Amino acid sequence: MAYFINLLTFSRIFLGVIIFALLTRPEGYFPALILFFIAGASDYFDGYLARKYNLESTLGAVIDPIADKILITFTVIALSVDLGSSYVAFLGSIMLAREYWVSALRDFNAREGNINATQVTLLAKIKTAVQLGTFCLYLLGLYLNNALIVFVANFFLFTALIITLQTGLSYTISTFKK
Repeated sequence: MAYFINLLTFSRIFLGVIIFALLTRPEGYFPALILFFIAGASDYFDGYLARKYNLESTLGAVIDPIADKILITFTVIALSVDLGSSYVAFLGSIMLAREYWVSALRDFNAREGNINATQVTLLAKIKTAVQLGTFCLYLLGLYLNNALIVFVANFFLFTALIITLQTGLSYTISTFKK
C-alpha cells in the first residue's frame, strides 16, 4: 500500500508534464482535463490513504507539496500560453512565487526545529482545492470552447490568489513570530 500511495504522489509530477504537452493542441484539451482531474483526485487520495493505513512518511510529507507545485506550475504556464492571457500568467506567477516562498519557509523551519510553523492548515488544503477546481474550469472551458466558463474561471483564479496569499502570510507570520 505504501508503494501505491507514493505512486499516486509521484504521478502528479509526470501528469503535469503530460498535461502541458496535451495543451499545446486543441485535440489535447479533453485528455488534459481528464488527466488533471485524476491528478487532483490523487492529491486527496494519497493523503487519505496514508492517514487511514497509518503510512504517513517523511518522503510523502516532502514530495506531496512538491508534486502539487510541479503540477500547478506546468498547468499555469500551459494555460497562460494557450489562452494568451497575461492575467492568468500574472496571477499564476504570484501564486507560484508564494508556493516557492512557503517551500523556503518549510526548509528554514526544518533547520530551525520549528516545523509546526508551516504545518499544513485547513485553509491551505482549501487553497489547493480551489486552485485545482479553477484549473479544471479553465480546461473545461477550453475543451468546450466556451468563453463564459473561462471568464468564470478568471474570477475563481482571483479567489484562489487571495486564499494563496493569505496562507502564505499566515505561514510567514508563524515562522518569524518570536
